[in-house]
Amino acid sequence: MSDRPDRAAAGGEVRRGTRNGAVGLAGAAVNGLLGFVLTLVIVRGFGPTGSGAIFTAIGVVTIVGVLCCAGADTALVWSLPRRRLGPRGDAARLLPVALVPTLLGSTVVAVAGVALAGPLAPVLFDRPGGDGPALLRLAFATLPLTVAMTVLVAAVRAVRPVTAVVAVQYVLVPLARPLLVAAAVVGGAGVVLAFGGWLFPAALAVLACAAMLLGPLGLTSGAVLWPERADWRTFWGFALPRAASATIDASSLWLSVLLTTALAGQADAGVLGGVGRYVLAGLLVMQGLRVAVAPQLSRLLGQDRTVEAAEVYRRTTMMIIVLSWPAYLILGFFAPGFLSLFGPEFGAGATAMTVLAGAMMVNSGVGIVQTMLLMSGNSGKHLMAASTGLVLNVGLAVVLVPRHGVLGAAVAWTVGIVVENLLAARAARIAIGQPLLTGALLKAGALAGAGTLVLATLGATVAGRGVAGLALTVALLLVGCALLLLDRRVRRVVRAAAATLRPTPRDRQDEGSPDRAAVAGSGGTRGMR
Repeated sequence: MSDRPDRAAAGGEVRRGTRNGAVGLAGAAVNGLLGFVLTLVIVRGFGPTGSGAIFTAIGVVTIVGVLCCAGADTALVWSLPRRRLGPRGDAARLLPVALVPTLLGSTVVAVAGVALAGPLAPVLFDRPGGDGPALLRLAFATLPLTVAMTVLVAAVRAVRPVTAVVAVQYVLVPLARPLLVAAAVVGGAGVVLAFGGWLFPAALAVLACAAMLLGPLGLTSGAVLWPERADWRTFWGFALPRAASATIDASSLWLSVLLTTALAGQADAGVLGGVGRYVLAGLLVMQGLRVAVAPQLSRLLGQDRTVEAAEVYRRTTMMIIVLSWPAYLILGFFAPGFLSLFGPEFGAGATAMTVLAGAMMVNSGVGIVQTMLLMSGNSGKHLMAASTGLVLNVGLAVVLVPRHGVLGAAVAWTVGIVVENLLAARAARIAIGQPLLTGALLKAGALAGAGTLVLATLGATVAGRGVAGLALTVALLLVGCALLLLDRRVRRVVRAAAATLRPTPRDRQDEGSPDRAAVAGSGGTRGMR
């Protein structure tokens, strides 16, 4: 009898995580579609060389921007769910702790970057005296805006319902970018103005996020913004190790693009950029779920509710495997068909895309272990795993890219991805003290993978690995899913899953009450680790 409240609480947390995950998945689907449209607009509008220049500039923004955030975005997602919201809470104090250092630092970097754009351009771009210096100046000049967007989106993610961050991060920004870049293409503008179109939506996101934070943080009701000394120490003690690992995580594709540009040429970098966009699109399932459940995991782990946190992880990872593995198997089988949509020049990346699809199956197979590791406060262990992957990626790229071009970059990236994820999975298991990867997860992966493998082999055998084979395989997959629904056991599982999406009266009560009640009762920050 004594364990009934715990079971009820665990069930409520799983239902909450599932509902949030469903919203995150919907946002990820929209984001993935819009990201593909953006890539298509860029590569079709500017070809391998022009798209390589734009992808290189985006890579600079991504890498330098994440570095200037210094881990503050993840630190907000970790720390804000453990604080009290509202005008009498202590959550608002963390906003200046996160924003002031990052904005000052990014401003200094922006000034230096604009001044050094001329000497840096020949290192990153093929054509001396071309658009490289202008692209770099624009990238660095808007750096503080990019950093502000990243930090404020993270704050919204931590204190608002998941629909808020999905609306900004997965709909507003991804929708505006292809529209503005397409307008530049139609108007005959060059790569610099097109890159400006990619940057501009950050300003819209900053305004939207600032408005969303006013109420929850009590900024219009007299909330205290002056931090205490302990706020700085706790926050940046977590953030600084995360700063390096976040740079590695966010720059994985763009680092490979930059290395390929330097070691093999801008055209190869453009091909790798197109391949990478396809490969990373499959991770949007995991990213959507991570965005949805990370604050919940931080709250549970901050209250030492590790059993419930592990159950939320397992349910989330099950969804990731079932949805991601079929996508990556199809991506690997029909790489020539996918890349043909970009143009014949991109066909050289087919083998590289197949290799990377296998790496991403490992990445998605361990689920959100990196989020678990970070939300438990172990940013240092996460940095160790990410650093090991980075060293392997860069070291192998230097050896392989000059000889093998895009394929060499893909192999180097693959080794880094696999090693980083296996190390993070082991560290997360030790940190949480609960089993994470179970037999049920392995069974789900085996079933999803085997079924897709059979259908993909049939489609490729009958119609080849081009668009025709891809279309046939997708059609067979849809028919197979429909036939599965004829089985009563499958329908029962689907109905049970659908039931978790509907909040119970207790869930409504929990979600309507202050979400930080347990932390508030313990003194606000005392639950931090």
